[in-house]
Amino acid sequence: MDLRKLKKLIDLVEESGIAELEVTEGEEKVRITRSVANQGFMQAPMQYHIPAAAPVAAPAPAAAAPAAEAAAPAVEGNVQKSPMVGTFYRSSSPGAKSFVEVGQSVNAGDTLCIIEAMKLLNEIEAEHSGVVKAILIENGQPVEYGEPMFIIG
Repeated sequence: MDLRKLKKLIDLVEESGIAELEVTEGEEKVRITRSVANQGFMQAPMQYHIPAAAPVAAPAPAAAAPAAEAAAPAVEGNVQKSPMVGTFYRSSSPGAKSFVEVGQSVNAGDTLCIIEAMKLLNEIEAEHSGVVKAILIENGQPVEYGEPMFIIG
């Protein structure tokens, strides 16, 4: 990849506001990341809490929902967080098989999902090896930077 293309990609990352861009051209692969600190505003880190046991105040027909909530906190492992803002996709195309399923073994570097950001499809790779214990985002849903997507244990 020549220097002019790299410069254009760097400019694209700076102008667009995205945190990361990865481009593969033949056997060459370039990943450009930028620091988003100190841009004139402070963003509080996102925190997530899953209650261990939520009090049941729902009517009897909705009894299945609290049972699902109570089962969710039992999942332990490494949390794979979103490296960018975009739309979460579990497969490469609408009819294709998902990259990973709950219970599947993955190695660090395996593709877990795709996040579409500004018309760019970004493959998100596993940071840790292990078994996919939970997929926390639904297919086609928006995802925020730092939002937990997978639990791998």
